[in-house]
Parts: sequence; structure tokens; C-alpha cells
Amino acid sequence: MCGIVGYIGHQEPSKIVIDGLRRLEYRGYDSAGVAVHHGGLDGIDITRAVGAVERLDLLFSEQIINPDARIAIGHTRWATHGVPAEHNAHPHMSMNGTITLVHNGIIENYETLKKKLVAEGYTFKSETDTEVLANWIEYHYNAIYSETNTDLSVAIRNALADVVGAYAILVLDSHSQQVVAARKSSPLAIGIGNDEFVIASDATPIIEYTRDIVYLEDNQMAIIELSSSLNAGNPEISFINLDNEVISPLIERVDMELDQIEKGGYDTFMLKEIHEQPETVWNCLRGRLTDGEEPLMMGGVENVMPQLLRANKIFIIACGTSWHAGLIGKTMIETLTRVPVEVDYASEFRYRNPIIKPGDVVISISQSGETADTKAAMEMARERGATLFGIVNVVGSSIARMSDSGIYTHSGVEIGVASTKAFTGQVAALALISIKMAKQLGSINDENHYRLKRALGLIPEKIESILKQSEQIFKIADEYAIEKYNDFLFMGRGINFPIALEGALKLKEISYIHAEGYPAGEMKHGPIALIDEKCPSIFIAPTDKSYDKILSNMQEVKARGGKVLAIVTEGDEAMSKVADHVIEIPSTDPLLTPLLTVIPLQLLSYRIASQRGKDVDKPRNLAKSVTVE
Repeated sequence: MCGIVGYIGHQEPSKIVIDGLRRLEYRGYDSAGVAVHHGGLDGIDITRAVGAVERLDLLFSEQIINPDARIAIGHTRWATHGVPAEHNAHPHMSMNGTITLVHNGIIENYETLKKKLVAEGYTFKSETDTEVLANWIEYHYNAIYSETNTDLSVAIRNALADVVGAYAILVLDSHSQQVVAARKSSPLAIGIGNDEFVIASDATPIIEYTRDIVYLEDNQMAIIELSSSLNAGNPEISFINLDNEVISPLIERVDMELDQIEKGGYDTFMLKEIHEQPETVWNCLRGRLTDGEEPLMMGGVENVMPQLLRANKIFIIACGTSWHAGLIGKTMIETLTRVPVEVDYASEFRYRNPIIKPGDVVISISQSGETADTKAAMEMARERGATLFGIVNVVGSSIARMSDSGIYTHSGVEIGVASTKAFTGQVAALALISIKMAKQLGSINDENHYRLKRALGLIPEKIESILKQSEQIFKIADEYAIEKYNDFLFMGRGINFPIALEGALKLKEISYIHAEGYPAGEMKHGPIALIDEKCPSIFIAPTDKSYDKILSNMQEVKARGGKVLAIVTEGDEAMSKVADHVIEIPSTDPLLTPLLTVIPLQLLSYRIASQRGKDVDKPRNLAKSVTVE
């Protein structure tokens, strides 16, 4: 949600910030803006626009750029307080023009702060909590300001002491040549270059300029300052916490390559990421999947393996697509280890007062590692004595740091808002954990251990074989892309029921078509009322122990005039006689079928949305990283 970019250094700052905002478009936004601190004091100009970053760039190109400018901050906004409009877009300037800032997160007590400011004579131009924060910092700034004391960081620390909520902020003031960054529960990274610094919500706008990055922790600040003359000296950086204690941050070397955040010849990032899955699933398995009877090599798991093995209960918490991966993980773990698993929406977990006991394990799944609901649920679980285990994609993310141990999926940067390769990475990681636990618990024998490992190792090439059918799948999708079909049912059983949920989610996320996922056995308990010639049913029906049951469910749909598309195992003839269309997947162990059955559904959703003219990479109203509750 939202994106922050800032720059201070020797290059043209506005260009770097606007280019960086383009890199962050995948996060979801409705407006964008840039503030440039010009060569002299008292010179901060703000440009804002509703809509795409391209609109902001066009407005900016019409302005005269001060060649002495060395500082700029920018933002892409995903609306929380106030409608998408120019007056609500960031950056926001305080009433008297002293403070300019950009902000990700939510200030929960902004109404209380606003009432105090109104009583002090402050007025407001927007409906945002961010403008309240800008004025609240100015209020504290004025309390300490003198010609010999313009310490912006003191004003920010004093102001943030009163703030309840989540924030990542970049702040400028009109009396100094500083950029101050601060964070709490919202990510902020600082790239340390050659006499320049790039600050952003994640590494994607930074890696073009430097690979040396500091990820701020909660309640930490960075102060970056030029000398009194913008043309003399280089910017210097210092780090403190909100108690004004000097800290020495960890500088991490980021291995991300630029081609990971480019389309690489594909029309969209989503299509590229779908086709990357043979490689990204293998990246998750590489170095962990061993030959023969050797145990899996999972260094990140070893230090909590005793807790996993003796856990009375495992909780899996996640949101959206990651929750679907968690449902698959539940079946994998329970089937192989007989350890009971509960799966919860992270957004609901805290509020149902779950029964968590010391010794229980909470597995948190998040692509970004910054999902606010998941982080809040983890904090509660830790207070109750649970061991925290993270499955995340983004190295150095908040959930990775909060966890006692965990596993990175190594899926690479995922730009498309609708998750594809991150999902299969999560499922692959859960398969590894399940197999490792089962082997150490002795709940599977050596033969089954070897068989499962071998089957998992073959998954990447089997995904590749499905992707080779893309054109045939697209031809099928074209028949369902017509306006006649505006409601879809997705149905599966057992471990592929979550794939029905995931297929429905993908379709509605990017095409805006109403779609529902159900266990096929529940069809007669309500959803069958929706069946007619305008409501297609998509069945996930590989050959497994539910095969005969799901075939009967398909026949019930056909008997009522419904159109049926089935995802089946290669060589299946019975399904072909019933369904209007079939898409075949290679045979694999039943526990691993979700890694294959999901691929045709990703391609179907992609093609239907594209044929309907939708922007599959940036679907409306959605954000890639949900950093507010």
C-alpha cells in the first residue's frame, strides 16, 4: 500500500524520485506527488496529481527545474482517509509551510490530535491523517525553534511520542537541508550510495543506484543532511531511536537484479511471473531438497525444529492468497505428521481470542513480510508464549525479523498485484516443512520420504509442461471471456479445495468478475441454485481419492444446463466425456497437486481479464503490500 521514495545527493532529485515511484506502482495507488527542496532556504515546491505517475511526470515536465536542487521526496497514495483527489494526495505541507512530509500507514488517533491543533488555530486543506501529522510536527517544531536551534529530529521525536498507529515517514523542513526518515510498523529502506542516499518503501527503486541498504527497524530514525550550502559538501547520515540513542544499523548487500523488476519481453508482469514459476519453485527447493534418504537441508528451520516436533498445535495465519497456501499446508502437515493445525485469517485471529498455549507454534505466511494484520497477530501470539515461524519472500522484512525462525521462498520480486509465483513458493516451502517434520517424527517411512522428495523435485519441470499449453489454455479462456459470463463457480475437494478458492480470487481480482470457490461436496447445500447456462463451473479434479465424488458433482452441473471446465490428470477420459473443456496436468503425488492445478487457473484468469481489457498488473482498489489493518 502506498509508496515512498526520497533522494538527497548530487543528481537531479525529482527525476530519481519520479522514476522510483514508477518502480513502486505495483503496490497500488490512486494519486502521486513530489516535493522538491530547492537550492535556497524556504523553497519547497509540491506537485501532485490524481491518477498515474505518468500524469505527475507530465505536470513536472512543464516546470522549470532548479539545477541546484538536491533533495526531493515523493509518494504514491492508496486512499484510506479521504477520496482520491489532489488535495488529499501527498506530499502534505503544514499550515505555515514549515514541514513537508510523505507518510505510509495510519495515524489512529489523528482526530484527537486534530482537535488539539484546531484549538491552537490550525486549519486543514485535506481529509487525511497525514496532514494532521504534518501540522503536529510543525506544532512541536515551533515550540523548540530558534535561529540557533532548528533540530528537525527533536520535533519529530516529540511529535511521534503522541502518535498512535503505523507510519513510515520522510520529513523536510523549510529551515534546513535535512531529510528525516522514521518508521513504526511500516517498511522503509535506505540505500547508501556514493555521496547520495535513496530512501524507499522497498528495494526496487534503490538498486539502480546502490546495493547497500539499511532497513530501518521500528522506532528508529535516520537523519540525512547536506551542509548549509547545497553546492558544498556531501550528505551525511546518522541513526538514532526515538529515545535519542545513537544506533549502528546493519548494512545489507541486496542481490536483486534490475531485470527482476522489468517485464523481460512479456506484455505484463503477471504473465512474466506466471512463466517464471518453474525457476522460482526450484529456487525454493534448491539447496534444501536432498538426494536419496538424506534429510532435507533447512538451516532456517533447525533452531525451532524441537518446538515444531513437540507442538500440541500449529496455527497458520495469513491473508488472501497466503491464507489459501496455509489451507494447503494444513492438509500437508496433518496428513504427514498427524499434528493438528488451525488456519486463520490474520485479520480475524486476534479478535476471536484464540486459545494459544506456551509451546504452540504460529506459522505466519506473507509475500511481502509486511502485512499489518499478520504482524499484529504475531505480536499477540508471542505475548502468549508461542514460537513464531515465518514463511516470507522478502529478505529483511518485518515478519522475517519478528520470527524466531523461518524460511524464505526465494521467489524473487513479484510486481503483479495478483500473486502467482509467490503462492507456489509458499506451497513449496510448506511441502518442505511437512516432509522434514514427518521424517523426524517417524510418521513416514524411508520409502515414502524418498518418494515425496523425488516427486517434489519433479514439480518445476511439470509446471513447465503445463506452461507449454498456454496457447491452448488461452483459446479455452477466450470462450469464457465474453460478456455473457459474469459469474463463475470454482469447486474442488480435499487439498484442491483451496485451489478453488485461489482460482476464484484470481479471477475476481484482475477481471472484476464475480467468482466463488466452494468445496464440491457443498454444492448441493446452496451454490447449485446459481447453476444455469450463464454461470460456468470450473472443477479442480485430478485423479485422487475424491475423483468419483467430484465426477458426480460435475454431472449434476451438466444436468442443470451448466457449462463445465475441468482441470484433470493427463489421460483422464471420464472427465472429458462430461466437461465442455478439459485442461490436463501431469500426474504427481496427491499432496503436491496444488502446485500444478493452480497454473491453468492463473493462465485462465490472466487471459479472461486481458480479453476484457483490464490492467492485470494493477487491478483497481488493490494494493500489493497491505501495510495497514
